[in-house]
Amino acid sequence: MKRPQQENHVLVTGVAPADAQALLQLSRRIADAGLTMIEARAAVLGSRAWIACFASGSWDSVAKLETALGRLERDEGLAFRLERSAPRALTGDLLPYLVEVVAADRPGALHHLTEFFASRGITIEQLTASRYQATQTGAEMFSAQATIGIPARTHIATLRDDFLEFCDAHNLDAIMDPVKF
Repeated sequence: MKRPQQENHVLVTGVAPADAQALLQLSRRIADAGLTMIEARAAVLGSRAWIACFASGSWDSVAKLETALGRLERDEGLAFRLERSAPRALTGDLLPYLVEVVAADRPGALHHLTEFFASRGITIEQLTASRYQATQTGAEMFSAQATIGIPARTHIATLRDDFLEFCDAHNLDAIMDPVKF
């Protein structure tokens, strides 16, 4: 009787020149090693590309990937960091909500936003924030979109009131709605 293979999980991250096609290079090495891609994220930030991939497979597939990443660094000059990981334990006690914020840009806007949620035990599951110039007026603007995990025991109406009060105090235009998918 054949024993089922143990799943091994790895997180691979890297930063490379934006024009290096690092995501293509990394996803090819992951597939060639025989790993299954669970999740991937990539973004171009300035002149650099940031990549994070979470994959799983057998221990020998992970070893093949480690070897391939070493060759990729040597031959292409692209460096990735591989860390052994595990799937996230889903507890079912976090309610997913979407937060969107727009405001005039000023130092500390993102910090204040993250501090508001952290001080209430609310996790930021995913976040995108940027600074841009308004087309109509040329004003420097700040924008953030986040998916947060609100503990189920939290009274949503009270949290929403606190959040809107926080936004008023910091002159932020914002919404907080449940994720509907």
